Amino acid sequence: MVHTDSNTNTNSNSMSREARPGSARYLELYPDRKMSYFENPYVLSVTAAAGIGGLLFGYDTGVISGAILYIKDDFEVVRRSSFLQETIVSMALVGAIIGASTGGWINDVFGQSSPAEIRGSLVSTNVLMITGGQFLSYLINLVFTEVPGTWRWMLGFAGLPAVIQFFVMLCMPESPRWLFRKNRKAEAISVLTNIYNYERLVDQIDYLTALCDQEHQKQKTIRIMDVFRSKEIRIAFFVGAGLQGFQQLSGIGIVTYYSHTIIEMVGFNSNQLALLLSLIVAGMNAAGTIVGIYLIDHAGRRKLALTSLSGAIVALAILSAGSHLQASEPTNRTYGWIAIIGLALYILFFAPGMGPVPWTMNSEIYPEEFRAVCGGMSATVNWSCRLIMSMGFLSISDAVGLDGSFVILCVLAVVGFFFVLFFVPETKGLTFEEVELIWKRRALHKAFLSELL
Repeated sequence: MVHTDSNTNTNSNSMSREARPGSARYLELYPDRKMSYFENPYVLSVTAAAGIGGLLFGYDTGVISGAILYIKDDFEVVRRSSFLQETIVSMALVGAIIGASTGGWINDVFGQSSPAEIRGSLVSTNVLMITGGQFLSYLINLVFTEVPGTWRWMLGFAGLPAVIQFFVMLCMPESPRWLFRKNRKAEAISVLTNIYNYERLVDQIDYLTALCDQEHQKQKTIRIMDVFRSKEIRIAFFVGAGLQGFQQLSGIGIVTYYSHTIIEMVGFNSNQLALLLSLIVAGMNAAGTIVGIYLIDHAGRRKLALTSLSGAIVALAILSAGSHLQASEPTNRTYGWIAIIGLALYILFFAPGMGPVPWTMNSEIYPEEFRAVCGGMSATVNWSCRLIMSMGFLSISDAVGLDGSFVILCVLAVVGFFFVLFFVPETKGLTFEEVELIWKRRALHKAFLSELL
């Protein structure tokens, strides 16, 4: 238990008025209290443990990309029907939509317990676990290509990380902020002691105590419609849901689920070769996410998203051009390689930016009482858009060609770029309360403009 005397409390209260613990101003005043991502083994271990769910989900979403090649070989009716292939590939997303709509656990765990200066890196670690799971699935796919039963082994292997996650989650601590809200302060302090040095710990305890007192005074049950009754929460949700939507509308789900199929469609007809090339692309995705873990708390969320979308737009244009040229000359492998280069460039630009940024920002842009509801709703937007894209990709490709499909994705990525440019603020290094002030200012500005008009 940490005790503070009256002088300490007075100093902490004075400090709190100057800068909230974890804010940019606070870290300027007390640079010795700043945390770095790799500094604390406890934070890293908790993040990795929580991220096993991301690993499992990444495996589940990635494995079907390779398994569908062998499912088509076993079932003639599937090979002849784009709709059946789309349905099989998309089934995992139905569960994701249900799960996202019933809770915002990931946002609460990573958002509430993480220091502001490394929050982006911690949330990005979950994205890394997802991309790592996808890489693992592609590797397992390649291993089982010559084993009788192929796709059955590929899908069955997903049970292993689920068992590991069950036992690991039994040891996970609760969020300190949640524990304070439930008046379990001793447990909260025990967790915080493992995160902060003494000086930062004292400030954090005083800050959370005062904050929870304020929250208890205004505490109420938040329902979905409450999100749309508050102007500032509507603005925040518009930004959060928009980011989640454009993450999928710019094509990452299609690349994840159909990478093997795309590689075959641009002229590489061997299942094994398609799996190998997809494994390389998945490895680049995971590596790019590692780069994003560093950049998101250094370059900032907004700049990273804009750079990511700019590169994705160029890559999709190259991918479309390569697909078009290959379709016009099917025997020319050079055009197929142009498409593969476009696919690789797309991953290189997308993974560090639009991969982690939407999840990171949705963990930090909502007030405490709205975080779980808005986080769940925005995640539902993400998975719903992913479902729509994955369910329609093959049918649209049949109608307008593979090159035409990538032109559509390119246009959607352009729209996403301007959405980020005009609507998304920079939240790097800001506390939850400082982010909340952004929406209040925007709401007041919007109300002022409405009165003028």
